Amino acid sequence: MWRTFVCTVGCLALTATAAWADDWNKKTVLTVGETIQVPGAILEPGKYVIKLRDSLSNRHIVSILNEREDHVFTTILAIPNYRLNPTANTEFAWWEVPAGNPRALRAWFYPGDNFGQEFAYPKGLAVKIAQQTHQPVPSVEAAKVEELPMAPVKIVEETGVEKPLNWEAYRPPEPAPVETQELAEETEAAPQAAPAVEPVPAALPKTASPFPLLGLGGALALLAGMGLRLYNGR
Repeated sequence: MWRTFVCTVGCLALTATAAWADDWNKKTVLTVGETIQVPGAILEPGKYVIKLRDSLSNRHIVSILNEREDHVFTTILAIPNYRLNPTANTEFAWWEVPAGNPRALRAWFYPGDNFGQEFAYPKGLAVKIAQQTHQPVPSVEAAKVEELPMAPVKIVEETGVEKPLNWEAYRPPEPAPVETQELAEETEAAPQAAPAVEPVPAALPKTASPFPLLGLGGALALLAGMGLRLYNGR
């Protein structure tokens, strides 16, 4: 099963632009108009930079820094999240949280990308989100940044039970098979055989009647008889 998330943004609460964008680290300037929470940090209103860490082995480790990029607030392990229709703007998806709690950032989509980053939360917070949303929440436990690339991601149910992450749920759907042409169409397109030619008979069939020949013979005999009578009369 694959999933996509709809970005829900409150009026004047949060804006994001792809200023100084870099296709490698997906650098995005994030302007926050209200207090939000992300795995490992609470972000007060202000401007932040969100980008991928420079890692060739894992393209799903996200850092959130201050605007000057000289302080890292948190580094997050994410999992790929697929969306069917990419957009030209940065989009964020949010978890529903209990009243009175800062909104929890769920996923980040860079402009034009089919794959975004869905954040894995510590187990304690993941359980609270799962109880509020009645949905399983990705979770990871890693004490140090260097442990993130090898840290196993699990799914936390609202009961607190952890299960292995089903990666198939985050893969894109398989393309529909291309329909083949019907056999009838192929038959119609095939060249037709030439009609068979009947062999010519060795002897032509006799179509003339013998009666005209008999009449001619009788006339000749009659003339011959008249000639003999004239001759004998002399």
